Amino acid sequence: MSTAAGRPTTGSSTGRAGAGLPAAGDSRGSAWTVGALGRSRRRTAAPAAAAHEVRMSLAAEDSSAYGDVSETRMRHVMSGFATGVAVVTASTPAGPAGITFQSFTSLSLDPPLISFNPTRTSTTWPRIRRAGRFCVNVLGAEQEHLARIFSRPSGGPAGAAAQFSGVSHRLSELGSPRLSGALAWIECTLEAEYDGGDHTIVVGRVAGMSTVENAGPLLYFRGGYGTFAQH
Repeated sequence: MSTAAGRPTTGSSTGRAGAGLPAAGDSRGSAWTVGALGRSRRRTAAPAAAAHEVRMSLAAEDSSAYGDVSETRMRHVMSGFATGVAVVTASTPAGPAGITFQSFTSLSLDPPLISFNPTRTSTTWPRIRRAGRFCVNVLGAEQEHLARIFSRPSGGPAGAAAQFSGVSHRLSELGSPRLSGALAWIECTLEAEYDGGDHTIVVGRVAGMSTVENAGPLLYFRGGYGTFAQH
């Protein structure tokens, strides 16, 4: 997956990015469920005392918050941003290719554009780039195994194609692999690429899309996969 700046990103040569999504067989992180938030307790401190407490807390935090912007700390902090999970797929001369991403986002409604951020060390993204079109498959709650499959090292074109072995999919109208059971799919043509530090900012123009109603998403937070439960 690819998540820029500390969020687990895939799309690297290892299939991971940022804080790093667990690949197949990786037991890091535990499953969790997001539910409705309960009502917080009312603060009982007097206004002046409360304000003083906040100032003291911020002062203590500032000493480290601005003193350490290292890669390790950025990954840790950014992993606190929960995201959905998507697999970007394409048909290449060597066979199908796919990468797991967290950095996928809707960019513009008019024109219809989306974006995601593969790492510069990715060996899979260059093959997808050359295809000129791709399909973003937004994973549902029961598709954690697909996130792991496409997060692991592909080992080159042959390995990338082998990742699709046993994975149910069909070719879209534009020829990109569309994963069965995805919560949503967005098919795009490559619009542009921009420098993003150790990542590349990819912009795709939407050519077609669809979604499944009444289905839950696969989420990623603090190194673990989870789902969203309404209460």
